[in-house]
Amino acid sequence: MTEPDEATRPARRGDPIRVLIVDDHALIRRSLEMALSAETDIEVVGEASDGQEAIELADRLTPDVMLMDVRMPRRSGIEATREIKASVPSTRIIMLTVSDEEEDLFDAIKAGATGYLLKNVQLDEVPEAVRGVHEGQSLINPAMAAKLITEFANMSRKEAERPPQLPVPRLTDREMEVLRLVAKGMNNREIAKQLFISENTVKNHVRNILDKLQLHSRMEAVVYAVRERMLEIT
Repeated sequence: MTEPDEATRPARRGDPIRVLIVDDHALIRRSLEMALSAETDIEVVGEASDGQEAIELADRLTPDVMLMDVRMPRRSGIEATREIKASVPSTRIIMLTVSDEEEDLFDAIKAGATGYLLKNVQLDEVPEAVRGVHEGQSLINPAMAAKLITEFANMSRKEAERPPQLPVPRLTDREMEVLRLVAKGMNNREIAKQLFISENTVKNHVRNILDKLQLHSRMEAVVYAVRERMLEIT
């Protein structure tokens, strides 16, 4: 049985979004804390200064959303994300970094990150980013989505000669349409508009995809589908 995922976990109406901030620079942690604490629907429940501390705090606090620096001492943000998604899969993680390098982006998504923000983002945009991933959106801007698609295409070519390891769960034609649009970086609203269906219907399709593939996030599903040659991206 899979853990509640970004499409199925019910929102706790009235409860603030519980956020854990992870960065090795105290000034950045303070800036993020000030920006988020000003919001009535967001609560900063803790701070960590490295990846190892982030893992320990995530296990204890089970935050809804984490803002995670990529490069930190002891354990990197990507290493920490991988462990946290294994132990606390309901937590959604936004990677925060100065770099938009393709390798960082792809590694973050493979590790289980739901979003990716550059540190030069305006602080007043951070609360909306937190709300977006908490509501089930993948926080990846169009430029980054294009880079992801390039990486997916490269991975697809490298995997072309590898036979599937296990029988691949069958998705419906509509589910495959939704998955292709997720791979392009579209959010639920954009997918609904593209397919002329409601956002709730999109959410149901995403939930079914994740249930069938036994995965926890939209981008994990895309990576899996490319690897198993269910989805070809060129």
